[in-house]
Amino acid sequence: MKKIGVYVCQTSDDAQGPVDLKAVAEYAGRLPGVAMARVIAVDGGLVPEALAQEIRKQQLNTVVVAGYSPGFFKPAFTRALAEAGADPENVRLASFREHGVKCDQPVERAKAVVNCAVNDVPFSLAAEPAVVPVNKATLVIGAGIAGIQAAIEIADAGCQVYLVERESTIGGHMAMFDKTFPTLDCAACTLTPKMVAAGTHPNIKLMILSEVKAVTGRPGEFRVKVLQHATRVDPVACVACNDCSLICPTLASSEFDVGIAKRKAIYLAFPQAVPNSYVVDPKACLWVQSGGKKCGACVKKCAKEAIHLDAQDEIVELEVGNIIVATGYEPMDASRIDRYSYGKFPNVITALEFERLSNAAGPTGGKILLKEKKLNKRTKQEEWVFEPENAKPHSVAIIHCVGSRDKNYNEYCSRVCCMYSLKFAHLVKEKLHDVDVYEYYIDMRAFGKNYEDFFERIKEEGIFVSRGRTTEVVDRDGKMVVRGEDIVNDRMVEKQVDMVVLAVGLEPANGTAELAKMLGVSRNDDGWYAELDYNIEANSTERGGIFLAGVCQGPKDIPDTVAQASAVAARVLRSIATDSMLDSRSTLKLTDIEQKVRALAQSGN
Repeated sequence: MKKIGVYVCQTSDDAQGPVDLKAVAEYAGRLPGVAMARVIAVDGGLVPEALAQEIRKQQLNTVVVAGYSPGFFKPAFTRALAEAGADPENVRLASFREHGVKCDQPVERAKAVVNCAVNDVPFSLAAEPAVVPVNKATLVIGAGIAGIQAAIEIADAGCQVYLVERESTIGGHMAMFDKTFPTLDCAACTLTPKMVAAGTHPNIKLMILSEVKAVTGRPGEFRVKVLQHATRVDPVACVACNDCSLICPTLASSEFDVGIAKRKAIYLAFPQAVPNSYVVDPKACLWVQSGGKKCGACVKKCAKEAIHLDAQDEIVELEVGNIIVATGYEPMDASRIDRYSYGKFPNVITALEFERLSNAAGPTGGKILLKEKKLNKRTKQEEWVFEPENAKPHSVAIIHCVGSRDKNYNEYCSRVCCMYSLKFAHLVKEKLHDVDVYEYYIDMRAFGKNYEDFFERIKEEGIFVSRGRTTEVVDRDGKMVVRGEDIVNDRMVEKQVDMVVLAVGLEPANGTAELAKMLGVSRNDDGWYAELDYNIEANSTERGGIFLAGVCQGPKDIPDTVAQASAVAARVLRSIATDSMLDSRSTLKLTDIEQKVRALAQSGN
């Protein structure tokens, strides 16, 4: 006969969690077969000998370890069971974090997870919602490489896709890149054909400058309201001749060039943008801002009569069966870390700024140059700018892990920073042969296919690598000096450099929290969208019919992003082909799961 002890593990951080651990322990104590249940503090460490004494006293032969991350404490309980003379294999885990306690009813979910562990029933079997029919249309939120890949695969199968993007062009961050590691292939050469395919596909309705504003309904039958901002240019009539932009008198910061260059109020983000038609920035347009009293020169200049400055935003209502979230990421704001002097020294730049600087379609034509102070002829003010005739740097420092693996900012590793930093070092050496390049890294995380080979190749190109944390970037006699550790040689090092590139980490995209609430999808402790099960359901969410693709789920590189997007497309197509999908787990009550557990336990499953 089983005599089960349930230990609900509590750390000091758990006090801020959503689960009332005492209530869970009290519930567990009432379950059949449970001889003892209590909350146990684990901050000071667990003593197996003391646990073994309690196990002998209570005559326990099975232990359930419950908590947010119970796997950390399993070894202590395994040893305790062995010392008590019981089978050390009889330790079961009830992980609240793994099974989604950040749902609407966290305490009820935690109780259900413990119930399953007590009865030795997999939670995924007991918490299986009802099957519902599926609308064949799909909404994809975010049109970076993940959203594009998923949309094309679903559309190629003959199904309708609505591809929603809040920027003026699809392509996401990948469209800004020069090369991709470790092959150094042209990013645009890989991405642009997919962008064109998505933009011209008869089964894909492309919605740029658009935002999801409301999601109602149930899995398989969602009703979505999308705010579609007016482009104020007819995409069919526009031939992208650039006449309107040439005559426009207003300049604004270019989002596509991450602020290191200017664009006009009527603009095309970049020459290969999809759709390949101009849009108007209402915040910069003189006609819009003056209520039609000023300018309007672009309207008069356009021979195709494609510009309609009085066009209005509109709400579009969609009905879809599946929703794919592919909202990507934002680079961390480097100005949050004072010691790197971003914003103080003009030639301390971020990774994405360097991508645009080194890109052949960037503001300097791909030349790696220093930012210099120049007189703006329009404003008559001096400003720091990148221009093709500027001087070249003679020394460049690249600092890894800016804002990542840091308890003050983001504790997680952003995964891609090491490799793109090595790529930057190669590009600098390739374009400026006599330049000194210094890489400052904590650990080299070259985890992917051929990544370690790429690291070794970079070292052979004459890059100076220093392992240790970089402490600061300081001004010394008008020169930039990078101070950091060299833990291999047990010393501090200082290097005077002309340019510093900060390998900033990745953070959830702006608006992630709001969209998560709208969709009824939870997020993890770092703010990324939370998957249903990291090991076996990495694409699914708590809410049926809503899937995750790409970096919105957590940092990953381009190959992993594309693979996940294809996997999500397959999941969506399966639901469409069978006209069925599982409803949300949130529809299940504790009593439903208890009933299913009893049935499974009695059947021996």
